[in-house]
Amino acid sequence: MQGTHADSGERLTHPLPTDGGLFAPDLIPLPLLSVDGCGRIRDCNERAEEELRCSRQRLRGRRLDALFGPAGELHTLLARAAATERVSHAGIVHRGDGAPWALHAGPDGIGGALLVMVPEARRSEAQLLQRRYATAEAVARIALELAHEVKNPLAALRGTAQWMAERQTHAAIEEGCARLLAEFDRIRERIDAFLQLAPRAALSMESVNIHALIHDVCRPVPEGVELRLVLDPSLPELSAHGARLRQALENLWRNALEAHARTIEIETRVAQGGTLPGHKGPVLQICFRSDGDPIPEAIRPQLFDPFVTGKDGGSGLGLAIVQRVLQEHGGHIRLADDRHHTRFILHLPIRRTHNPERCA
Repeated sequence: MQGTHADSGERLTHPLPTDGGLFAPDLIPLPLLSVDGCGRIRDCNERAEEELRCSRQRLRGRRLDALFGPAGELHTLLARAAATERVSHAGIVHRGDGAPWALHAGPDGIGGALLVMVPEARRSEAQLLQRRYATAEAVARIALELAHEVKNPLAALRGTAQWMAERQTHAAIEEGCARLLAEFDRIRERIDAFLQLAPRAALSMESVNIHALIHDVCRPVPEGVELRLVLDPSLPELSAHGARLRQALENLWRNALEAHARTIEIETRVAQGGTLPGHKGPVLQICFRSDGDPIPEAIRPQLFDPFVTGKDGGSGLGLAIVQRVLQEHGGHIRLADDRHHTRFILHLPIRRTHNPERCA
């Protein structure tokens, strides 16, 4: 069977989580199905519902080969799993949209099989995230070098122009000096923004109420803009650098307004099955959705790279800075697929603080 491998000499002595024969699917932080010996779905977890875009009630009783193919390879995989083998197949295709999946199967101890499903798009997404972070690190080093090479000479030139402006009485020279000073300030602002991408020493973390921060960033709401907040009051306070996290949220808020959004929705909750490298606890998910001008398809793959922008006169640094801030906190940001809205998904680790207060 092409694309399939099995540990044929190894038997599962402990099947995946069950409780007296009852399946406990939500203990697994990956899309997972329980299938009986006839290939019909017994149960699934929440991640499977999300990935397959189908409720648990509707999935129960359906044949697995009605969702995935090729049917012959699925039947062989299930038969080997039921025979207590661990089997994986990377050539399974979803019948609805043709997307490739990898299925990892093992026995459930009651005559059927448990299937962990990994959409191949997730692997590509992880590789893309790794490349983005490598690019961000390279740009950060350039930013730090730029500060040393440019800022000091620029300050000296600005001081000279200001000295000339204060001592000239000729209107044309005064006007020229004023233009020079304005250009110096504009360049300095761009350099300061670029330096937000530079490497930083370990951030000083503090207890941050994410909901208070969101309320503060989004006030006042401009006339004609509707703000919808869907905030989970059970969330604990975060261990974060308040100023840097504020900057990231401000950039997203400003981007939505500059894209002429009329409705902006911000939702917070614990990410179901969310995981972050190096973090074993729960994950905060912030969904930032707006109905402004769509992001051009051509720039979506490079959206978080520095100097990539779809706006006239934009610096292309806003989202790169957001990514940098999330990276500093051990989280990440991605642009979700949504035909009608611009939707950013932020994930941040929820770490215990000394004062475990709840967000209001």
